[in-house]
Amino acid sequence: MLPRTQRQKEILDYITRFLERHGYVPSYAQIARQFGVKSRATIAKHIAALERRGLLVREHEDGSFALNVKVEDKSGDSLCEVKLLGRIAAGAPLEAVMESDEKIPVPRFLLGRVKPDRVYALRVKGDSMIDEHICDGDIALIENRTDARDGEIVVALLIDENQATLKRLYRRGANIELQPANSQLQPLTLPANQVRVQGIFRGLLRPSN
Repeated sequence: MLPRTQRQKEILDYITRFLERHGYVPSYAQIARQFGVKSRATIAKHIAALERRGLLVREHEDGSFALNVKVEDKSGDSLCEVKLLGRIAAGAPLEAVMESDEKIPVPRFLLGRVKPDRVYALRVKGDSMIDEHICDGDIALIENRTDARDGEIVVALLIDENQATLKRLYRRGANIELQPANSQLQPLTLPANQVRVQGIFRGLLRPSN
C-alpha cells in the first residue's frame, strides 16, 4: 500500500534514509525540524496515517515506532524499472549526465504517484548532501520535471559550464541559490538564466555492498 499524500511519502522517505544511516528512527521533533513544521502534533497525524496504511508500526507506548516498509510483495506493482543515466555531483558540479540503456529495479512505493516512465536514476558522487542522508555511491531517483518549488532538491544544470549538481534550490531575486546539505560547504549563487532544472529528487536507493 502506498502513502496517500506527497507529504506522507516525503516523511516516510526521510525516516527510511535516517534509519539506514543511524540505525534508529528520528523523533517527532527531528522530523518536524526537517520539514519546517512547528507543531509535532502535525507530524504525529502523518505518522498515524502511515500506521493505518501499514507502512509504519508502533513499537512502544511511549510513542516511538519502528519502520515496517512492505516491499516484499511480488505483485506486478511491487517493483518497476527506471533508467540509470549516469552520475550526479553532490559536491563540485560534474559534466552533465549522458543517457544510457541500463535499467535498475526500484520498489514502486518509492515513486509515490509519479509514473515510472517519468523517473530516472543517477549515481551520487560526493558528500555535499550528506546532512540529507544522501551519500556518495547512493542512487538518487529523479522525477523528470523542470519546474521546482523553493526548497526542493533538484538536478541543476549550470548552462554555461554544461555541468550538473544535486542541491536544494532557492530563488533569491534575479539569482538562484543552490544550497548544499553539508555545514562545511557554502551555497552556490548564480544568475537565474544560468541555471536550468532537469529533475526533482524523489527518493533514494542505497546499494547493499
